[in-house]
Amino acid sequence: MKPLTVALDILQGEDNCYFGTLLPTLETLMSKTLEVKDSLTVATGLPEAIVQAIKKRFASVLESNDAMLAAVTLPKFKLRWVRDQRKKEMVKGILAAECHKFLPGLEQQPAKNPVSPTTPPDSGSSKDKEQDFFCFEDDDETFSTVETEVLAYLKTAETGMEILKKIPTIKAICLKLNAATPSSAPVERLFSLGSLVLSPKRNRLSDQRFEKLLLMRYNHWFES
Repeated sequence: MKPLTVALDILQGEDNCYFGTLLPTLETLMSKTLEVKDSLTVATGLPEAIVQAIKKRFASVLESNDAMLAAVTLPKFKLRWVRDQRKKEMVKGILAAECHKFLPGLEQQPAKNPVSPTTPPDSGSSKDKEQDFFCFEDDDETFSTVETEVLAYLKTAETGMEILKKIPTIKAICLKLNAATPSSAPVERLFSLGSLVLSPKRNRLSDQRFEKLLLMRYNHWFES
């Protein structure tokens, strides 16, 4: 049961615990739980039962694109938690597709119209007519730019959050998907701390004063 207890401690943490932590933790938990199966002499079916329960309980998370993007945009995980090569390529493609949505002005660009409806018919040679008929758009360089940015991010050895400052597109996706915490434990601890602030001897605090005292008590390590 050690992998399960370690996973619970990770997901209930407050520091550096984001929504993107959930999927790598579940994948690692299932693999480590199955690794101890052969060394057991009693309760040999327990590891398999735990893994099946995890798959059933978190079925929607294990196949969620948002959960995958949240995990891969955290520099400490990237694609390290994915063991299957085909799934790695799939997650990489999902990340590239999401990056295209965050490119500035990409969706606002008007569609190109290679042939104007008011253009008179060409009366030149057949070669000119053929060139006008096969009128193609130039290759879109944004696709190669996104692929290069994604590959550069995944190949870098840096695991700190500071690397996101150099890759604004990945940073935007990370901020969008990793704002939530994977567990309600920090919120429950906040409620417990509230009972210490609003004590029987301080039961006439206004809402505004209570909120300020609670934030000062809970965020006492913040520096101005």
